[in-house]
Amino acid sequence: MVASFMSALDTTVVNVALPHMQGSLSASPEQVAWIITSYIVATAVIMPLSGWLAARLGVKRLLLFCVAGFTLSSFLCGVAGSLPEMVACRLLQGVLAAPLWPLAQAVLLNINPPERASRAMALFSMSTVAAPVVGPIVGGYLTEELSWRWCFYINLPTGVAALFLLWWFLPREATQRPRFDFLGYGALAITVASFQLLLDRGPSLDWFQSREICCEAMLAAGGLWVYLVHTLTTDHPLFSPALARDRNFVASTVFGIGYNLVLYCSFFMLPLIMQEVMGYSVIHSGLLSTPRGVIVIVILQLMGRVDALVDRRLLVAVGLAILVAAFWMMSKFDLSMTGKEIVWATALQGVGQAIIAVPIATLGFATIQPALRAEASAISNLLRSLGGSAGVAIMQALTSYNTQSMHASLGAQIRLENPVVRAGLPDFLWPGTSSGALALNAFISRQATMVAYVDDFRLMALTALLCAPLILLLRSRPAAAPRVAGAASRPHPGRDGAGARQARPAEAVSHDLV
Repeated sequence: MVASFMSALDTTVVNVALPHMQGSLSASPEQVAWIITSYIVATAVIMPLSGWLAARLGVKRLLLFCVAGFTLSSFLCGVAGSLPEMVACRLLQGVLAAPLWPLAQAVLLNINPPERASRAMALFSMSTVAAPVVGPIVGGYLTEELSWRWCFYINLPTGVAALFLLWWFLPREATQRPRFDFLGYGALAITVASFQLLLDRGPSLDWFQSREICCEAMLAAGGLWVYLVHTLTTDHPLFSPALARDRNFVASTVFGIGYNLVLYCSFFMLPLIMQEVMGYSVIHSGLLSTPRGVIVIVILQLMGRVDALVDRRLLVAVGLAILVAAFWMMSKFDLSMTGKEIVWATALQGVGQAIIAVPIATLGFATIQPALRAEASAISNLLRSLGGSAGVAIMQALTSYNTQSMHASLGAQIRLENPVVRAGLPDFLWPGTSSGALALNAFISRQATMVAYVDDFRLMALTALLCAPLILLLRSRPAAAPRVAGAASRPHPGRDGAGARQARPAEAVSHDLV
């Protein structure tokens, strides 16, 4: 979990430091964006290999190698003196971080018996859910108080601790020699890399008005076609066909794509609203996001115990309803609000987010064989990550278009010959002077931007609501196997020692109860 949280935190902690890195590395805004793009693309391309690498090298050996390499590459990112060095080190960091999430999830499921799977998924969700919330806060503090380089140096003690714990506690597994589907992986890698580049660079290149975006779209479509045709016709595909036949896994993964789509959008948009529209500082906006992170961590711990007592599908439905209500509350944001409204809305979002995370992950892997969990986790995390990236790119495009459209609409309503408009405009907004014209334009832009964000939140509420029918496709927990007489006397290594107790006569139990 230390390794998983470290890699998840690194996806967001650097975002806050980009303006400072731009000046230090003498890069333009478009060039410095490659620091984020290189990491995301490398992670997405290597993540499908996690299952095959784990079977080939063993989970422990692969985890030790990835954590050691990730720690070293973090140090290299911290000492990088130019943009090409930084992009190369971030590319290496993304390659080594890719297997950490899937392997952490697979290990937690494999070392816990089925009745403790909910608590295991609660722990795993702390990294995937809490890290994006904590990342901007940590990154903002380190950048303001120390330097942007400490966003990478912070991984050094964490990586060394994770390396020691993995080496000491994680048992070694037997390795296998599975066949590798070179054509399938090559087609999938081209698809994922092209699609991710399309999403990351589309907003800055005006989407399909750019020749680069058109080429990336064609490569992604062609790679996907080759991958699907090859997978359906080969005897040894990259991923086991049993995963596609598992209804719970497919439904939970599709649900997770929509779930990550709206969550990643909110993680991306809320700091922009607080800093660019409301005028809050990086530290202030981070503090306003802190209650959501605390609520998520607390409820995740509770869900690890409640999940085993209540129908998981009901929990997912309740969490989804709360999430929709939170987005609808955000659609009521305006420029006169205070930080209190932001805290309440994000806290409500954190409640729904934490309630959904554990049961949807547990249901998705409840019917997966242990040998396929690494593959299943790699596919699930890859598709959810792509869903989040697609959501952010779509919302960026919609926000830009709606802001321009609303700016034109609001500007057209200001008719200076109207005495009511003239009387309502303060002197500093009167466009008769250049300073007044600039101030009026900034005022209209601020209003138009907030209206665009409000429309985005309405769309996100609708998108979350459209995920509800997928809950009906999920099956509840599999029926427990009947207990054989005397089975209680057999020890079970993962039940807090409860399995080591010997079966006792009923008279002794009654005496203890009295």
